[in-house]
Amino acid sequence: MKIIEALAFVAASVAAFAPTTNTASRKSSLSAFEDELGAQPPLGFFDPLGLVADGNQEKFDRLRYVELKHGRICQLAFLGQITTRAGYHLPGSIDFEGHSFDSYPNGLAALFGPDAIPNAGLLQIVGFIGLLELAVMKDITGGEFPGDFRNDFIDFGWDSLDPETKMSKRAIELNNGRAAMMGILGLMVHEQLGVELPIVGTM
Repeated sequence: MKIIEALAFVAASVAAFAPTTNTASRKSSLSAFEDELGAQPPLGFFDPLGLVADGNQEKFDRLRYVELKHGRICQLAFLGQITTRAGYHLPGSIDFEGHSFDSYPNGLAALFGPDAIPNAGLLQIVGFIGLLELAVMKDITGGEFPGDFRNDFIDFGWDSLDPETKMSKRAIELNNGRAAMMGILGLMVHEQLGVELPIVGTM
């Protein structure tokens, strides 16, 4: 059954990256966004599904913001996977009953397995993430680019960088996020298949 699920996932992934047949709209999107951040060799501007084929800048900015957010989340998820599987956990107890952080399994098994985190704990995690989403991780004062959450509060020397360096660092973050999205997806698929996980070793 797991093999069938994996094959279905691979088929869906391949279909998602299949080239679009609408040549005119593809040319439109290429000409509109071919110089945007992230349009880098060897693929250049890559929009196989034609999501911004109409050249809508507002839609492109929204999708870029979502891509950046998902990339940041997946970077944290990937680091969380390899860190906990290497044996590093928070010290102390996770609840008042004395369960330690390392008493729960790693990966998806911590959410859906027989020894998963209790529902009350999951609700706390989801609630905290929701709080961050709705109240903290916001571009309140008008950032320099989509995903700029400094809000005139945190800088770390960003304003002292020249424009070329800024673009380079933003491109690095974007590409690291793209790699992390594929990386965490690969780790989750391997975990569900029950095979040895690349990079982090056995289950």
